[in-house]
Amino acid sequence: MDRNEIRQAWDDVSETYAQRRDPDGSDATLIDELLEALPADPDVLDVGCGDGARTLVNLPPESVGLDISRRGLELAADTVPESRLVQADLAELPLSADRFSAITAYHAVFHVPRRRHPAVYEEFARVLRSDGWLLMTLPGGRFETVRRGWMGGRMFFSAPGRSRTLTQLREAGFTDLQTKTATDPLGSQTEFVFARRRNQ
Repeated sequence: MDRNEIRQAWDDVSETYAQRRDPDGSDATLIDELLEALPADPDVLDVGCGDGARTLVNLPPESVGLDISRRGLELAADTVPESRLVQADLAELPLSADRFSAITAYHAVFHVPRRRHPAVYEEFARVLRSDGWLLMTLPGGRFETVRRGWMGGRMFFSAPGRSRTLTQLREAGFTDLQTKTATDPLGSQTEFVFARRRNQ
């Protein structure tokens, strides 16, 4: 699927996904750990924010939520009205360099074709300040597929594998990588990675 097809796919399933996923869970508590590592009044970007109920709602007021789906952002505007919302592609962030103290990217990057993942991580590093933190889902497998019937629609999933993802993060300028396992929105166990942008 190309980016326009992925955008349409998310527009089609955003409401169903928002209804079916659990807004609580141990992956949400990882955000507390992230916030403890940040300065007071941090600027945080939530990539792939969707309806905002899982991550964006747990971030400081006026955090930025970014998603490819217009419908997802409409739902987020209702859920987290004080946030600032941006529609964009992960690999081409329309945001200035060195702007954010942290980025959260839950269940987002593996909806981008894996050949573009290095560009996504380079964009994350670009918009983070030196020593800024990234907290993201770490896909365990290597796959590229379209799942038909997912949330009543179809969805694209793509990842190069756990080891390659960690290597790509390091190559993009991230260090101090630490992994933790937590429950995801649909009740499964998922690995996450904390990574710090290398001080330039």
